[in-house]
This record gives sequence, C-alpha cells and structure tokens, in this order.
Amino acid sequence: MVVRTPAGLTWERLTAGLGTLLDHHDALRLRLRRTGGDWELETMPRGAVNAAEVVTRVETADGLQHEPLCPETGEMVRAVWFDAGPHDSGRLLLVLHHLVVDGVSWRILLPDLAAAVAGKELEPVGTSLRRRAERLTDLAQEPARLDELPLWTGILEGPDPLLGVRPLDAARDTAGTVRHLTLTLPSDRTRPLLTTVPATFHGGVNDVLLTALALAVADWRRRNNRGETTSLLVDLEGHGREDIADGADLSRTVGWFTSLYPVRLDPGTPDWGEVWAGGPDVGRALKLVKEQLRAVPDTGIGYGLLRHLNPGTAPVLAALPTPQIGFNYLGRLETGTEADWTAAPEADGIGGGADDAMPVPHAVEINALTQDGPEGARLSATWTWPAGLFSEDEIQDLAETWFRALDALVTHAERPGAGGHTPSDLTLVSLTQDEIDAFEDELEPGTEWEMSK
Repeated sequence: MVVRTPAGLTWERLTAGLGTLLDHHDALRLRLRRTGGDWELETMPRGAVNAAEVVTRVETADGLQHEPLCPETGEMVRAVWFDAGPHDSGRLLLVLHHLVVDGVSWRILLPDLAAAVAGKELEPVGTSLRRRAERLTDLAQEPARLDELPLWTGILEGPDPLLGVRPLDAARDTAGTVRHLTLTLPSDRTRPLLTTVPATFHGGVNDVLLTALALAVADWRRRNNRGETTSLLVDLEGHGREDIADGADLSRTVGWFTSLYPVRLDPGTPDWGEVWAGGPDVGRALKLVKEQLRAVPDTGIGYGLLRHLNPGTAPVLAALPTPQIGFNYLGRLETGTEADWTAAPEADGIGGGADDAMPVPHAVEINALTQDGPEGARLSATWTWPAGLFSEDEIQDLAETWFRALDALVTHAERPGAGGHTPSDLTLVSLTQDEIDAFEDELEPGTEWEMSK
C-alpha cells in the first residue's frame, strides 16, 4: 500500500509513530516457525521490532532496493519513506506479509498510523489474534459444525467441467507463470451496482457481482465449447470475522482472518437474448443466486474450520476437488484523495506479490474492488490466470462478458416491477419464491410490505 504522508514529516515522528503501531498490534510482531510440515506463529514481545530498522528513507525512487520480508526472523513489515521535504507531500510504501494482514486490517492500520504519528493514544484492541485462533480450534470440534460436512461435500462433489485447455498443474502452473488483466467500470456504470440493483432485490453487492459472474461463465462456456452447464463452482473469499464466538470483538484486530469456502451457483437456464436485453430472466437469476448464497451458514466460515482445524473432517475435504475459479470482492477503498495517510492518488489500491515457485490455487482468480475517487466510485477487477491454461483473448472475453452481465442487471433493475423479496428475507413465515412473486404482483405499484412483521 502506498500512502500519502504530510509535508514536513520528520524521521523522528515517523519512526516513533510506526513503533507505536508495531507495539500495539500483535500481528505485526509475528514470527513463523516451520518444523517439517508444521507451521507455528509466535508473537514476539513489544519492543522486539525496531521501527528505525523497518523504514528506509529515500528522496527519490532511483536505485531503490527492495529488502525482502523474512517471516522466519519476524521481518513481516517493511516501509520506504519517500521524503519530499518540508513543503510537499511525501509517500510511504508499506509492505506487509499476508500472514499478518488482510484487506480489513488496512482499514485499521492506516488511521492508527496517522494517530500514532500525531502522538495520540491508540484505541485498545478487543479480541486478540491469539484468542481468536484458539477459539476457532474449539469451534471446529462442535457438533453444529460437524453437521455442515454433508453440505460442503455435496457442493464439491458436483460437476465442474474443465475451463482451461487442461487441468491445473501444481508443478507447472506457478506464480511465475501467471498473467494479469485489469478492467475498470466507469462511475456511471458502477453506481447502480452498489445502490439501485442491491436495493431493488433486497440483497448485497456480492449477490449482484456473483450473479453476473455465473451468467458470464455459463455464456462463455457455451460459446467456447467448454460445456453447456449453468452451474458454477467457485471459491469465495470472505473477511473471516464472523460473529460466531460470544463476546468476540475483532473490529480493531489486525491479522489475516480471510475465510475461503466453496459455493455452487446456478442462475437457471436463461434465454440469452432476454438476458442481454435486461429482461425478467436476469431478475430470476439474481433471486436464485441470492438464495444459494444465503443457504451457506455463517458466510462459509465453517468450511475452513472443518477443512483445517478438525482432524476427523480435514482429510475428507482435502480429498475433494478445488474449484477452478476464485473470487474476492474487497469492498470499497478510498483512493485519489488529498488526505494524508490515505492511499496515494497514483496508487492502485492494495498490491502484492508472491514467490514465483508458489503453485497457483485456481485456474482463474478475480479480485474486485470499488475505488472511491474524485470522479466517483469505480468497480475495478483484476483477473489472474496461468499462461498455460488460457490465452489473454479468452480471459478478456470472459471479463468483458462479466461486465456485460452487470450492465444487464442494471438495465433490468431500472424497469418497472423489477426486483422483490426472496424466501430468505422472511423471518416469521415460510413462502416459496413463486408464492412471494404472486403476492407482490397483487400489490399496487409502489406499495411496500414488511416481510418480518
């Protein structure tokens, strides 16, 4: 992350503030221990990481050398301060290992760094990273989680026709072979995706994005002779901070909490001409996908508990196939502002890298982000794939088809009578989608009804 720093910032204030940050958040002082196949994370004591040794001060980017991170010695954080002097805003490049930070953590760290540099006391952390890890291990053994096993095996055992020219190969398809494609929707096409469409269907942004993805992949498959199925198996990333432990407060806890879980989405068998015209089939698809996502308990965190923290269920899930597509919507990030300690205007959100030899986890990965800038909110998506599985033209086609499906959802949501409730919106009654649709059709236009009362 590249952030804007205030004019006149001094080395003493920066290192003092960063030192406060390192001492306040345990994750920034983690050290990785690897013994055979076992990994352990140890929290070093406060003061163990010297901020002055973490930061490098430069006046220009010429000749900049990147010092590597080293988790085994506790070197999880590096920073480069581009000092622009007393009159101009500088930049601070912050490089943190993914073992200690996730997307939500950045929203905690940047305001805390600003406060620490200003000499302010930081607000306390609620539930510690260590306590959360211990609690998750306990929860993975509970009967309610064990009851989820048939759900996860059923999702993964279903069909998932090959997307690429061959299956993913851990030996050949590594981080060094991946290609990237980033496409961005302008603000006028992004705005309704964040407001009108979710509100019309009483859902969330992810419902909209994933409905469009399911439609796009189904259309791409049929046009490229990759199968006629409309069912899409996809790995979803979540923030992993679900409130599943009584009294847990992770609102100010820094760490890598990200959850990963499989879902099977099926938008039905649409009339493709109607889909691209924004007709009723698009609305039906969104309602189906919304319900399929709502059927996953606790936003999927149980999958990771059973896959990694329960010795009885872990081998069962490990033996099943991995989805070919990974999807992560990071939410909204403020960029391009003139405020200090926010993402710099020239930065492109959160970046990162990986060891070239690391196996690629999915045939296709989509990382989407809404960037709030001076011109408004824009949806940006980066598509990543191993070069040996797809051509760039194929991924470009798929990415543009996804945007086309998003536009179709917007077109549909703007039509009279579009949207409505789905069964998961009900809390006290049980109705099918057909019954809900029939009831809403009987209402006068513009009439609202409260499903929960």
